[in-house]
Amino acid sequence: MKRLALIALLTTFAACGADGPPMTPNANVGLSLGSGGIGTYGSVGASNGRVSVGVGL
Repeated sequence: MKRLALIALLTTFAACGADGPPMTPNANVGLSLGSGGIGTYGSVGASNGRVSVGVGL
């Protein structure tokens, strides 16, 4: 899973220099509290307005 996230992140950064609008990287992390206890979540990705690519962790 970590390798997949790393590949997605590297691909995102590699696409930043390609023709067309630049890809804007984004990240999200957080905690959730529920009846099952505390959970964590996160995601990384990139978007250029029309196209969005991301990986949830």
